[in-house]
Amino acid sequence: MAKLKTENTDVTLDNVHKRLLDNLKTGVMLLDSNLHLRYINMAAESLLGISDRKASKLFIGEIFVKAEQDIEEMLASLAHNRGFTKHQAQFHISNGKTIIVDYTLNPFEESGEVQALLELNSIELSNRINREESISTARATTQELVRGLAHEIKNPLGGIRGAAQLLAQELPDPELSDYTNVIIEEADRLRNLVDRMVGPRKPLTLKMINIHKVLERVRNLVAAEIKDDVVKLELDYDPSIPKIKADPEQLIQAMLNLVRNAMQSLASPDVDHHLGKILLRTRVLRNVTVKSEFHRLAASIEVIDNGPGVLPKLMDTIFYPMISGRADGTGLGLSITHAIVSQHHGLIECESKTGSTCFTVVLPILDS
Repeated sequence: MAKLKTENTDVTLDNVHKRLLDNLKTGVMLLDSNLHLRYINMAAESLLGISDRKASKLFIGEIFVKAEQDIEEMLASLAHNRGFTKHQAQFHISNGKTIIVDYTLNPFEESGEVQALLELNSIELSNRINREESISTARATTQELVRGLAHEIKNPLGGIRGAAQLLAQELPDPELSDYTNVIIEEADRLRNLVDRMVGPRKPLTLKMINIHKVLERVRNLVAAEIKDDVVKLELDYDPSIPKIKADPEQLIQAMLNLVRNAMQSLASPDVDHHLGKILLRTRVLRNVTVKSEFHRLAASIEVIDNGPGVLPKLMDTIFYPMISGRADGTGLGLSITHAIVSQHHGLIECESKTGSTCFTVVLPILDS
């Protein structure tokens, strides 16, 4: 077998090729002339929900269920040694999921045997990456605007506050200081609001942490805010999640924003049940693409509530600053959470319908 010479050791060329394929974001499947699988890379494992070991020697029809027409086209391609590409193909896969992909089949001959390389590009993944990049770009632009405005607002606020303090010292009647106190308190409130709009500025203090300790801290903080048993907080933790490298205080803030957001939605008059439920659920994800980076392991944290749901018109802008579905909302909580998750090289997504809203935070787990 051909080998690639390195400084310290010999690495088989096959292993090098496998590592290259496993680092692709495109799903790759190697098929024999009868469309039985010989190999799938890690991106295909993630997309199809099956490991290379379990997929080995399976007929492709055992993975793509009820895909007779596509399979016929693949067999014809092999018979005529002619590749083809198909866009927006919908496959029902064996684990019950449905995926939409662009795929390309390229037959080739190796050692006298016809084989085929099937490349799968997930439309959902591409859309998710594009959506995340769009949100990040829009948020960065908005933040630059907000920072400029914050500077212009905070300067006169400081002047107003200082003048009110001086005025309070000169007032002949102490009772009149109530009015200057209102000016000072409102100036402070506006300054704090502007600081929240700007978002977190300090760098992360990273350490290896147990994500469940973060969630337990959040649970303890909100427990006192849940009154009269009108909201039930449920936990579903995956104890197999390894420690992650993160800033625990920042993550507490991010997750606290999500849980409080759920609590506020359950207080909506549109809720049509008597018991609100918030579920904190964690899971290990394997072979996932976070933004545009591939990771062997990631931690998924879900905050699920049975409230009225997010208005469809807000779904595309829900993580932008100053966007809120509540009349009394500032629209800052989700924006700050998005910024914190992005600082951790993670992603946050929302799926919502009436009676079920799920915010999912995915954080990479570093390879040990």
